[in-house]
Amino acid sequence: MAREMTLDETFERLEEAIGKLEQEDISLEESFRVYKEGMKLIKSCNEKIDRVEKDVLKLNADGKLEEF
Repeated sequence: MAREMTLDETFERLEEAIGKLEQEDISLEESFRVYKEGMKLIKSCNEKIDRVEKDVLKLNADGKLEEF
């Protein structure tokens, strides 16, 4: 079973994808593949950030969420 990448690792992979897309000699097919991978990485980043935001919230005595 593959381990899940950390947020930092995901950002690094996203930066690599951006670098590939900026190359002038990238083929159209390769650019679509890299773009698709980048979109998956962005989705993963958003999910990780959402999880962290939820972990930072806690319930107060009144049952309302407040920042930790």
